[in-house]
Amino acid sequence: MKALFLTNEYPPMIYGGAGVHVDYLSRELAKRMDVEVRCYGREIREERASSEHLKATGFGLDTSAYGAPKALHSVFGAVQRGVDWNSAGIEADVVHLHTWYAHMGGILAKLNYGIPMVLTVHSLEPLRPWKREQLGGGYDFSCWVEKTAIEMADAVIAVSAETREDILRLFNVDPARVHVIYNGIDLEEYRPAQTTAALVRHGIDPAVPYVLFVGRITRQKGIIHLVNAIRHFDPGFQVVLCAGAPDTPEIAAEMRAAVEAAQAARPGVIWIDQMVDKSTVYELYTHAAVFCCPSIYEPFGIINLEAMACETAVVASAVGGIKEVVRDGETGFLVPVEQMKASPFEPIDPARFSADLASRINQLMQDPELRTQMGRAGRKRAQEHFSWAAIARQTEDLYRSLIRS
Repeated sequence: MKALFLTNEYPPMIYGGAGVHVDYLSRELAKRMDVEVRCYGREIREERASSEHLKATGFGLDTSAYGAPKALHSVFGAVQRGVDWNSAGIEADVVHLHTWYAHMGGILAKLNYGIPMVLTVHSLEPLRPWKREQLGGGYDFSCWVEKTAIEMADAVIAVSAETREDILRLFNVDPARVHVIYNGIDLEEYRPAQTTAALVRHGIDPAVPYVLFVGRITRQKGIIHLVNAIRHFDPGFQVVLCAGAPDTPEIAAEMRAAVEAAQAARPGVIWIDQMVDKSTVYELYTHAAVFCCPSIYEPFGIINLEAMACETAVVASAVGGIKEVVRDGETGFLVPVEQMKASPFEPIDPARFSADLASRINQLMQDPELRTQMGRAGRKRAQEHFSWAAIARQTEDLYRSLIRS
């Protein structure tokens, strides 16, 4: 059996959880079958990685002749790559799509080559209305192509039970075609690190506890609510924000202003304004006293799992799949987010949400014994429930059921 992955993210171009998922799942599946990955790349059909059963090829894009507004370049680029992936020829038993950027390619593959189409939902466009800031009118296209792909897919994989409920609520899809297969974690990579060189390099004092954020600067990740919580933090610990890749210049400027205000009011607020390498991430997670995930929308929340695997206690918003990863009171604390009914994408009271985040962070900062206990429980939970080997087995079984039918 051969599976074809279509994705915008693939090493070394990874900036979110979907890219992490594709990276690890493709490698694990390649132990069981042939896997080909077609992804975005700097050069036309640049081969990026290969092994006996895994081949990855990047497809570049020349936008120099585009006359469309800049915000639409990524939209038309997604359509162009979908055509390019298909016109190159496809020899696979199943095509597996990751994020809306790959959906047009999957639709073309299913219709033209007659192969089953599997789609993993890493997030849903109707639940990310702030993407209009980034895509303009292209947001209407991303919503349309996502709806079209989900409703014609032979199988839809939801990365959490709550995501499955969102899919069934928002789209006309047979419940029997929607399967829950969680994201996973490589426990050999994500484990407690002994070194502190990366901390020192970024100006973090290893002798002083710190609360950590890792992620992109987007509305979805809720980082602004954590920055606004800093005013409520007890004295005596550092705040480390490892945050880059802003969605828009506007949110980048908003973030910079908020962080500068926090830095002026409190010592030890450190902003690592870039996406860092994995060895640095391991150190950041391991030596953090608390990891905070203030997302307002999160289908799964793989960053919480990464922190847990490094034996770090978590404070996270009680939204989406996070509630299926973090055990409240056992591996960390979940902070409720009361959201608007008409537009459930922001807290009704952002100030209260920030204050509640700060309250739980302060509680853990005052209790090293509880932090240690929660960190160990988090590692144990990651080991027992979220291995990539188990996820690959479930995915392979799904492929085979589609091919048989």
